[in-house]
Amino acid sequence: MDAQPGRVDTADYVLTLDCPDAPGIVHSLSGVLLDAGCDIVDNRQFSDRQHLRAKPGEPEPDGHFFMRLHFSAPASTGLERLKAAVEPLAQRHHMRWQLRPHGAKRRVLIMVSKFEHCLNDLLFRTRTGELPLEVVAVVSNHLDHQRLAEWHGIPFFHVPITAATKPAAEARLLELVDELEVELVVLARYMQVLSDGLTQKLEGKAINIHHSFLPSFKGAKPYHQAYARGVKTVGATAHYVNSELDEGPIISQQVVEVDHAFGPDDLVAAGRDTECKALSNAVRWHCEGRVIVQGNRTVVLR
Repeated sequence: MDAQPGRVDTADYVLTLDCPDAPGIVHSLSGVLLDAGCDIVDNRQFSDRQHLRAKPGEPEPDGHFFMRLHFSAPASTGLERLKAAVEPLAQRHHMRWQLRPHGAKRRVLIMVSKFEHCLNDLLFRTRTGELPLEVVAVVSNHLDHQRLAEWHGIPFFHVPITAATKPAAEARLLELVDELEVELVVLARYMQVLSDGLTQKLEGKAINIHHSFLPSFKGAKPYHQAYARGVKTVGATAHYVNSELDEGPIISQQVVEVDHAFGPDDLVAAGRDTECKALSNAVRWHCEGRVIVQGNRTVVLR
């Protein structure tokens, strides 16, 4: 269909950035976008000063600024011209920034072991369009979920792992990440500890899910341990992977109340629900450009 007379075709983009806080950042950025013929659709921003509290007698520090900006631009402008327009301002304010087309799907590789609930949930939400993903592969150290992946039309790679074969298995994973141009690795209850070398290579682009009982109930059968202690909440935490086991920057958490009537199996079932929701939220927010890592924590601009 031909464009209507007088109508300018547009394309939407998302700009995510963080930098040292300073007066005039929003004003300057708005001016850059206005000069490029853009229109702001949605803006989320946050100035963090809490972790930079001044000592008594010292001036209050400027803090750190975070922003996620959704805007439309004339379709003829194009991504590269927009990046060139933003670059001088980004350099002036020492920004970390990323500009992507709005709604662009991220290429995702999912890793899983025996438990299938998180894998099944991610594949279903992707299939229905709830998650902006293109799942390019499912990798597992078991064969249990090959048929599920193939039913969704997704290549399945069986990469068994033992103490002796771990270096080769991780090398194979990195080969797949490179070959498939993977932007995000999701550990959907993948029950193997990644080496420090691998976590460093995947820094900022690998998300893990675990039950929040781990700090208190380590080892086998955490839900059974929780039952024995009479817990009153069940929860799960989705976080970025780093070299500290299960202690990477937290992206999303879910908690549900339970009581004395919940047996171990009931706690497991409740835990599965929180794991699925926490992980899907974390993956969606990451892929929509809403998560910015700041040291050991994240800012999520929802």
